[in-house]
Amino acid sequence: MKTTLLVVIGDLDLGGAERHLAQVLPRLPRDRYRVLVYTLSHKGALAPQLEAAGISVIEPPGSAFLRRWLGRRVRRTLLLAVSTARLLALMLRERPAVVHLFLPEAYIVGGLCALAARCPARVMSRRSLNVYQNAYPLARRVERWLHPRMQAILGNSAAVVGELRAEGAPPDRLGLLYNGVDVAPLAVEPGVAREQLGIADDALVMLLVANLIAYKGHADLLQALGRVGGELPEGWVLLCAGRDDGPGGDLRAEAAALGIGGGVRWLGERSDVPTLLACADIGLLCSHQEGFSNTILEGMAAGLPMIVTDVGGNPESVVDGVTGMVAPPRDPRALGDAILALARDPERRKAMGEAGRRRAVESFSLEACVARYQRLYDALTSNDRRPVTEVVSGDDAPCPAQRT
Repeated sequence: MKTTLLVVIGDLDLGGAERHLAQVLPRLPRDRYRVLVYTLSHKGALAPQLEAAGISVIEPPGSAFLRRWLGRRVRRTLLLAVSTARLLALMLRERPAVVHLFLPEAYIVGGLCALAARCPARVMSRRSLNVYQNAYPLARRVERWLHPRMQAILGNSAAVVGELRAEGAPPDRLGLLYNGVDVAPLAVEPGVAREQLGIADDALVMLLVANLIAYKGHADLLQALGRVGGELPEGWVLLCAGRDDGPGGDLRAEAAALGIGGGVRWLGERSDVPTLLACADIGLLCSHQEGFSNTILEGMAAGLPMIVTDVGGNPESVVDGVTGMVAPPRDPRALGDAILALARDPERRKAMGEAGRRRAVESFSLEACVARYQRLYDALTSNDRRPVTEVVSGDDAPCPAQRT
């Protein structure tokens, strides 16, 4: 008999957690798992990819009408009520053996529903630092109340796990489960990728894949490039791919004011990340906070040297000085120095990129990540009473990077 797994998340638009699920869920064995995904607001851009793999994606009834015709505050309130009722009804009807809750809103809404429906195995995954709780003190209290009522609590970096432990998550139910990445070689040739984007073969190309949100550090990167841009090879290009969540206009104005507007391309939300990776020389992530970034792993798997900030799980993936460079957050000067150092040294870029790809293959493969999820689900639906950290660990568990 198949195990019914119900995954709950806000939506399946293009984001780190959403892309992670789109990679992991289709790879769970079909003969052992029946997978359902419930989105609290709407299906999102990645839903067709999951549905094509035979996974049911369910959204609240009337979500399209509510999102189109009602004001934001009224819409949010009504949608939350409708979504909660629909989710509870779904749990009571389907009786999932495992409910897995991704991100804070799904944890709170789905956690309460799963308790009401008496779902036997409840799992939460936090994929960011808990800075968001400062703005939502009620969410902090509810989450801490829910922690001991979960059968498994997962963080995707040691930094996130440490915060969960400090919040009172039971140690025997707490586990570290790193993201995985598809380490297959890129199918797009660099020359072809650059031709598609209209970029010269000899241009230095930097790539930042991150939605335009203040904490992703785009403004710091612009300041850094404003300082060192004149020392970079002529014709350099920065590709910024990601959904504009508000600050896009200000960032464009800032780039123009700094005199670097001509080198920065704002690509918006993209589904062709492999093409962008293929034409890049340096990968970037300048966040002020982070759980554990798919962007970093994808860049490493593509053979890019990664320049990242020293927050969350970033320094757990990038080996400073070996697979890339780790700079202090909110420090445009240090960020600019790191960019300039790699821009001037093609051989160092190549060596770091090769080391990064080896690390991605050896420590962060998608296949090993899926196997760890499967071990967890199997343990929760059997009489396996081992601590969660022991279940999701094993010979294939990666080790955090060590600073040089």
